Amino acid sequence: MQTDHSARLFAAAKKVIPGGVNSPVRACKSVGCDPLFVRKAKGAVITDVDGNDFIDFVGSWGPMILGHGHPAVVEAVRSTALDGTSFGAPTPLEVELAELVCDSVPSLEKIRFVNSGTEATMSAIRLARGFTGRNMVIKFDGCYHGHADSFLVKAGSGVITLGIPGSPGVPEDIVKNTLSIPYNDVAALEATLRDPNLSIACVIVEPVAGNMGVILPEEGFLLRLRELTRELGIILIFDEVITGFRLALGGAQERFGIMPDLTCLGKIIGGGLPVGAYGGRQDIMDTVAPEGPVYQAGTLSGNPLAMAAGLALVRELRKPGFYEALEEKSAWFAAGLQRIADNASFPITLNRIGSMMTCFFAPGPVRDFESAMRADTAMYGRHYRQMLAGGVWLAPSQFEAAFVSAAHDRSQLEQALAMTESSFKKLADR
Repeated sequence: MQTDHSARLFAAAKKVIPGGVNSPVRACKSVGCDPLFVRKAKGAVITDVDGNDFIDFVGSWGPMILGHGHPAVVEAVRSTALDGTSFGAPTPLEVELAELVCDSVPSLEKIRFVNSGTEATMSAIRLARGFTGRNMVIKFDGCYHGHADSFLVKAGSGVITLGIPGSPGVPEDIVKNTLSIPYNDVAALEATLRDPNLSIACVIVEPVAGNMGVILPEEGFLLRLRELTRELGIILIFDEVITGFRLALGGAQERFGIMPDLTCLGKIIGGGLPVGAYGGRQDIMDTVAPEGPVYQAGTLSGNPLAMAAGLALVRELRKPGFYEALEEKSAWFAAGLQRIADNASFPITLNRIGSMMTCFFAPGPVRDFESAMRADTAMYGRHYRQMLAGGVWLAPSQFEAAFVSAAHDRSQLEQALAMTESSFKKLADR
């Protein structure tokens, strides 16, 4: 594997971009190597600037559920761009996508498009505070909701990958209105939400955690969360930036049958272009400006290229049998990983739901932030480098998900399984 061109680009990038990257995990520090710079991708294969091909299980961190360069998405972007790339004005495309997304996600009555998942979650908690007149936000340890100040308290994703406990630059008077409690802990949830000293506006949760690795909600956890928030007049926000349109057409809320008050979306609904959205109950959404007093705006919100790509992608997802085929493929691949994990001489815990999964280098069960933190990150780093050398691209962090796409074929999945088995054997021989 040649990496000369990537190395030169990384050296140049570090002179003009902090750390040489525009998002921290991409620097690959936690896996002990420098990043590869990508030139192109097609289907389930990504190609770096040195001409190396890799089977891709990152999928741009989730949105490439159809694979890279899907013809319908590419054509939608190309044809739309010929008419202009941004207007700062309403377009028919945003109405069409809003109607399609609201028709797909059970809890959505109205939706507002933004440009990222961080914008979506930040706007949703502002809306919850404005609607309820309360200040406190409850989140869960290890769940990541973007890099807005209110969320960098015991956050997941790059924050834990880099071992950062929070972030300088976040004022104490903002953080004091965010309380983080253990994921999957119903007793802590009940005690916190019933605390008479807390003026709780909302609870925000990844219904399936995907930013401390994939961690599933235990039976009854989401249901009790829904019951308590409804009883106490607290807004329940599902952060489905990862799980939306990934676990089902209607996301995790469809899969588990739990309807939140507000939902945050991103990634997939832009077909891989920058996008985010928040939406939910009409009475709550009607308090967003200009209809109501809660202000939120964005020049590029509803960008026609992102709307066109999202429309093309969601229409593909709505075709009969799509999710059944993806589930079957993902289950087959996960069964192979589980067989290899069971034969490993060190502890491996595989967590999976649908087409997203994580192999934790840790004994099971992995059910919350504390148990995820038992993972051997140094061993994962060695595994990452060995898989990369064998042509398989995993997330450069133990605490992220791997994604199977519709574009992965059986031979590619078999190759990834063979490389995993080989990597585990090498790790055991050390």
